[in-house]
Amino acid sequence: MQTKIVTVDSFQISGLQVRTRNADEADNAKGKIGPLWGQFFARSLPETLPGKTGDGKIYGVYSNYESDASGLFDVTAGVAVTSAPADFASVNIAAGRYMVFNCEGEMPAAIIEGWGKVWSYFSSGAAHERLYLTDFEEYQGPQQAAIYIGIK
Repeated sequence: MQTKIVTVDSFQISGLQVRTRNADEADNAKGKIGPLWGQFFARSLPETLPGKTGDGKIYGVYSNYESDASGLFDVTAGVAVTSAPADFASVNIAAGRYMVFNCEGEMPAAIIEGWGKVWSYFSSGAAHERLYLTDFEEYQGPQQAAIYIGIK
């Protein structure tokens, strides 16, 4: 998996949101992220969410971190919007530097593997330090995505 560092301008995502922690997501009975995505697609939100931009990309945003990878955080399944619709959760992607981890293959297995590489990279004395402000997945096609991790 190749990585690169990019600078991202702030933008807004709206959709559905849950609060969870990684320990709960490891247990299928407690996990909230899978059902969140199921509801997002069942409601056809990629096509129907009010105020969406025309880029067609779908985002999974991790924000409002309690502490680090072991604490609580919000997950938003959504699309980029020009203005936040009142009936949906919204989150601003923080402007700044992000390390990008590309993921290719069958979803969600490829994105799960990608997160494994993110955790491995940052737990092994990495040259960069995570911000724990906003991180996001950008889905670029049925078998292609990128994970953006905010860094100092």
